[in-house]
Amino acid sequence: MTAAIEFRNVTRSFGSVRAVDDVSLEVAAGEFFSMLGPSGSGKTTCLRLIGGFELPVSGQILLDGVDVSDVPPYDRNVNTVFQDYALFPHMSVIGNVEYGLRVRGIAADERRKRAQEMLALVKLTDFGERQPGQLSGGQRQRVALARALINRPKVLLLDEPLGALDLKLREAMQIELKALQRELGITFVFVTHDQGEALSMSDRVAVFDRGRIVQVDTPRGLYSRPRNSFVAEFVGGANVLSPRLASALLGIARPVAVRPEQMQILAAGTSAEPGWVTCSGTIVDSQYHGATLRVQVRTADGELLTVARPESGHDERVNRAGASVLVAWPRASVVELEADRA
Repeated sequence: MTAAIEFRNVTRSFGSVRAVDDVSLEVAAGEFFSMLGPSGSGKTTCLRLIGGFELPVSGQILLDGVDVSDVPPYDRNVNTVFQDYALFPHMSVIGNVEYGLRVRGIAADERRKRAQEMLALVKLTDFGERQPGQLSGGQRQRVALARALINRPKVLLLDEPLGALDLKLREAMQIELKALQRELGITFVFVTHDQGEALSMSDRVAVFDRGRIVQVDTPRGLYSRPRNSFVAEFVGGANVLSPRLASALLGIARPVAVRPEQMQILAAGTSAEPGWVTCSGTIVDSQYHGATLRVQVRTADGELLTVARPESGHDERVNRAGASVLVAWPRASVVELEADRA
């Protein structure tokens, strides 16, 4: 089956900076695909390359198997939802939603009918005559979605669209966006720096670092099988043990990752279960996170480990700063990592 989007060795430079560096990827039709990475990693530039707002200096970009590398945005069957929504403040909500159809010369009756259908889809049926300034952030985002979807694009690009929302609304919109994508069956490409968003919404995620994709996988695959220390630390905040410590504890002469929730803290002198690895250290600090405590332990080698433990199991004698403890984890939970690129 032809991919909805394909990059073939795509590079985009700005002066001497390679914002996108020899990237190849495929996005399947109907997939919710996220591009995840820190600021400056290349994810937004890739989104703009798909939309035609940037052009590659080398490589090919294909949509439904057709090379669109030098095709302008208005001739690509994609639409974009931006973080700031980019609504026209002087137009009503329904005027904003109709805008793309009006540009295409669609008759007024048909425009209004389809705009009302879109507003119903995003649960804003009764908001058509309001102005954007009268809406909440979440409502404005829904208007932007309706406007982007009314032209029935094959691909919808979403550039950090939840970034301006508060936490509770952002979490609610994550659920609504995923439900909307499933209902429509449109390919969604979602850019974010928030690993929680990417893991909760996506079919697959591409992790970007310094202009390159370092891993593409399902959310579960990224979390449980990170390829290198960058992915392990960026997605879920794993502990990465240096080759020196991994060699001393495990006989593995390369970096390894262990998730904080897979570790336990034991009192010094306690025996761990069979098949568990132990490392002595000193409590540096503990942070309260509601249902969990995140405890930092400094090993004898000077490395810092984070242990996530239930708050209900809090033991002040073990968790107090300065206490000597053992950190233990199952040998089976260790993930061997590739060396990061220079």
